[in-house]
Amino acid sequence: MKNDLHLATKFLYHPIKGRYVVLDQIDTFLKTFHSAFKIKEIGKSELGKTISSITFGQGKTKILIWSQMHGNESTSTKGLIDFLNYCRIEPSFYSFIKEKFMVCVIPMLNPDGAELYTRENANKVDLNRDALECTQKESLILRQLVNEFQPDYCFNMHDQRTIFGLIETQKPATMSFLTAAFDETRTFNETRVKAANIINGIVKNLSNYIPGQIGRFDDSFNLNCTGDYFTSIGIPTILFEAGHFQDDYERDEVRKYVFISLLSAFYSINENDIATSVLENYLNIFQNNKCFVDIIFKNVKIFENNVEKNINFAVQYSEFLRGNKIDFEAVIYQIVSETELFGHQVYDGKGELFDSIYGKFPKIGEKANFHIGNREFVNGKLVG
Repeated sequence: MKNDLHLATKFLYHPIKGRYVVLDQIDTFLKTFHSAFKIKEIGKSELGKTISSITFGQGKTKILIWSQMHGNESTSTKGLIDFLNYCRIEPSFYSFIKEKFMVCVIPMLNPDGAELYTRENANKVDLNRDALECTQKESLILRQLVNEFQPDYCFNMHDQRTIFGLIETQKPATMSFLTAAFDETRTFNETRVKAANIINGIVKNLSNYIPGQIGRFDDSFNLNCTGDYFTSIGIPTILFEAGHFQDDYERDEVRKYVFISLLSAFYSINENDIATSVLENYLNIFQNNKCFVDIIFKNVKIFENNVEKNINFAVQYSEFLRGNKIDFEAVIYQIVSETELFGHQVYDGKGELFDSIYGKFPKIGEKANFHIGNREFVNGKLVG
């Protein structure tokens, strides 16, 4: 598997890139498949957009994958598209999948939310908190497909924010995984162990590419969550969470690690090698934490109540849909201690004075436009 990053780059589907991924792009991609890939309309969204599945393979093991149930989480969708592109183009890999697996994919479960660039659907419902009651059309579509397809494994594809990282390595959680709990005890039954075993296989391979940047997602139980619900009815369900990679705010590098994760999952399932230390290996994956911010400014001189002191403060990006593009707007987030948070980027203020149009103290919620000494920062970035 040493060439997996090469494959992820080679089969990257270039027409789909950036953070804003919508249904028209998915539909255009689906038209490129040959007849061995069965594309089917499986329902309509709350606003009447078509939700499609793509099914292929004749193997024994059934894998169901869905992505972008949160409309503003497009990174895993891009990695999934690249994986499907590999299946479509490379005959030897397609033959492997065809022989060993039957795969059903919903590339975009929440097309309304994708167009609006919101986590929720058109009715402002989080589909990942609607698994039990199925109040929304999109939730019903997924439930019905699970009942019809009867998968052996489910892959639940998501993104996580830049705030997630690993305290132990002081690195971002570029990819994180979870075998969801089946009840409030969060114990490991056979269903969870099966999923944990596959995650271990993914992490083992992925560690060759992003060591110290792979996390284990929190397994707090909520039966309304999709993974928890499906695990509770006996289907091993793996949560994939695509996070931050250095300077990759468009997440067109991270998508490559989603591709490698999917590839690793299929190989791991096919090998069916149940290790004796499954739980030990799984629980040894560092748990991701909300321990990062986008930018930290340290050792900055300020005046507060006419008293001079040095502080550290954090800046965080907010995302806004403008036209067909996502803009990142940096705002002052909080005053932080030396060890409280890590920054994806760190500036040393060198004891120089903070100054802005509103004063000589960073104000929470203000845009990150200011001077530190002679240096000017606009939208959190050093100018010149």
